[in-house]
Amino acid sequence: MSQHARPQGDDASYGGIWRLTWPQMLMMLFHFLIGFTDVWVAGRIHADVQAAIGLVSQCLFFLLVVAVAGASAGVAAISQALGAGLLPRARRYVGMVLVGGCSVGVGIMLLGFATSESFLRLLQVPEQIMPVTAYFWKVYLLGLPANYLFTITGAVFRARKRMIAPLLSMVAVCAVNAVADLGFGLGLWGLPAYGYAGVAWATFASVTAGAVLNVGMLVRDRELLQRSSFPPLRWMRRGAPYLFRVAAPAAGLQIMWNLGYLVLFSIAASLPVDSVVALAGMTAGMRVESIIFLPAFAFNMTASVLVGHLLGAGRKPEAVRVSLRLLGIGCASMTVFAALLWPWTADIAAWLAPEPAVAVQVVSYLRYNLVSIPFTVASMTLGGVMTGAGATLYSFLVYGSATWFVRLPLAWVMGHVVWRDAAGIFLAMFVSQVFQSSVMLWLFYTHDWSRFSMIRRNGRKAASQGAASHDRQ
Repeated sequence: MSQHARPQGDDASYGGIWRLTWPQMLMMLFHFLIGFTDVWVAGRIHADVQAAIGLVSQCLFFLLVVAVAGASAGVAAISQALGAGLLPRARRYVGMVLVGGCSVGVGIMLLGFATSESFLRLLQVPEQIMPVTAYFWKVYLLGLPANYLFTITGAVFRARKRMIAPLLSMVAVCAVNAVADLGFGLGLWGLPAYGYAGVAWATFASVTAGAVLNVGMLVRDRELLQRSSFPPLRWMRRGAPYLFRVAAPAAGLQIMWNLGYLVLFSIAASLPVDSVVALAGMTAGMRVESIIFLPAFAFNMTASVLVGHLLGAGRKPEAVRVSLRLLGIGCASMTVFAALLWPWTADIAAWLAPEPAVAVQVVSYLRYNLVSIPFTVASMTLGGVMTGAGATLYSFLVYGSATWFVRLPLAWVMGHVVWRDAAGIFLAMFVSQVFQSSVMLWLFYTHDWSRFSMIRRNGRKAASQGAASHDRQ
């Protein structure tokens, strides 16, 4: 690709969409398997280990918020620059997100080590599992820089429309993690069984291997990662504000979304009737839900990449068309899948929850969520559109409002006052998805979300003129 070449190929066609989407579906599947393997092996060691890994994994997500936000900003900036044919700018944004991600990862790791004991006490970790939890926490902190690097390099490949490379690295991470978990955690294949220590270091080894593999493939690619990819301070001062404008709302969204789920669990835990059963049903139901919505995450990522490239190339009408295609494909295919799954909800619930009372709650949870699938897929796909355009502020406002002003208040009213059971909470989740997707669709049709892109056409100035003037310096 020349330094100012236009993107080739018709990735906005149905075939092009499929070529970009199927590797990401597999990536999300392997990502799910990594977490599932850890939890499964931990459960075979001891219930205390399973409890500890669940707690630490949830905390780890908050430590990765900056990495996820940086990945979103990187996809927007790099894909738009490539779509515009500005390869030098794309390279420099690659260098910025890599250096920034590694620096933040190391900084949070050091802060985490300095505050480990007080942080775990703040979480009110039971004394029974405190030693195991502390061990996992320290090993996870040690692997945090690699985790940041793995997340951000994967985003760089997606922005370049090279989906096979991050898929291969995700497969490698899953394989290394599984072998190390089973071998050094449970002692299979004649390997020494280190118990929970083996599980903790399996995560460290697998993520580190994935980060090294990604960096190696980027270096071998030679297009985006070069010596010139690390810009001078003068360019960074002019180019960084756009990354921050995209990353800040994305980070805020992740924090608000997950805090919302914690509050939702507390609402379920305090229900006036059968609160423990409701909590168990929600937990089991969410495990199934996480698998069901793996394709929706893939549509979200495909939308961000394609929209970023098309807006960078000044092709907003085509960006709108490809967004509608993704909406149609995603909602239609996932609705058919939901219809096929509906008759099996009772069997799935019985498999996950042998206790009849809990199984009833799982069935209720799954059916409300299956009905909401078209709305959930629509909002997730449109969220990807906004990410590609750099309009993460819209996603932050809509998702945050749906969670804190619709879902949580309605869950409390329906669960504690009106129906006084878990069905009220499940209804609130459905209503919030309808609200969320409707407002996102309204914004898509009525607001100029493309104005958030770094490169704007039709006689208007680019949003990052300062950076553009230094692209060749």
